Amino acid sequence: MKRAITPGTFDPITYGHLDIITRAAQLMDEVVVAVAASPKKNPLFSLDERVELVRSSTAHLPNVTVEGFDGLLVDFAKETGANVIIKGLRAVTDFEYEFQMAALNYEMSRDLETVFIMSPPQYMYLSSSIVRELASLHGDIDRFVTPDVARALNRKFA
Repeated sequence: MKRAITPGTFDPITYGHLDIITRAAQLMDEVVVAVAASPKKNPLFSLDERVELVRSSTAHLPNVTVEGFDGLLVDFAKETGANVIIKGLRAVTDFEYEFQMAALNYEMSRDLETVFIMSPPQYMYLSSSIVRELASLHGDIDRFVTPDVARALNRKFA
């Protein structure tokens, strides 16, 4: 059985993230969305809130589960029995950083492979930080996030 993890902070989850998760679910038997605590990023949503938003956004995908984690990704992968990390790439700048992380993760765990999935053009510009900024300025975010996420963002910035 091929179990993959798709890690991220997901602050908040966007349709770009959902595209990568959905495509990963088509490739793998099981996908665990690994929501990182990431306290250094000072997330808008708590870890529990982000896990819940990712769960509601992926509820339609039967082979996807969602778990929060704090620590090294390679340790979380071992704990969950995952042997593949799936990461989305939007642009060349993403690739440089993700290439370094993939090499480091491989050095720490030779049993863990990283697979990259390219974002389609309609999501290449989309990021959580852009969505947060747009929401903070009371812009229309409905085309970028699920209705649950839009409601949660609107409550944060009310």
